[in-house]
Amino acid sequence: MAAVVWLIAGFALIAAEVLTGGFVLIMLGVGALVAAGFAALGGSIWLEVAVFAITSVALTMLARPVLKRRMYSAHVPTNVDALLGDKAIVVSTVDAHGGKIKLRGELWSARAYDETEVLEPGRKVTVMTISGATAVVVGDIP
Repeated sequence: MAAVVWLIAGFALIAAEVLTGGFVLIMLGVGALVAAGFAALGGSIWLEVAVFAITSVALTMLARPVLKRRMYSAHVPTNVDALLGDKAIVVSTVDAHGGKIKLRGELWSARAYDETEVLEPGRKVTVMTISGATAVVVGDIP
């Protein structure tokens, strides 16, 4: 009978983890499932409680940090943020008023970051920011 109680508690804790996402309840649930295994083998209640506690604490201290690092990894830039700092090639003269560059194989409207700078075709540039659909670029040092 104790094994059934541990099983119910274990599955209830694992199911409750879906609502929290903190990787604590799942560790307690796994601890309860291990305790259910010991109960099914005929272990004493004190052994079951000890196994539950040791397993839960060990998983919380060892497995939880690893899982959190994998699930909540560093921010990966997307969309416009992913283009910042990219290198491009000037296709038609870029100045403070406009021009064209080839960025990641696509043709982009561009303007110079420094209003006095004129970037000639073939020059390598770096994307400083994106303003609307226009890349604001600065010329790389030749």
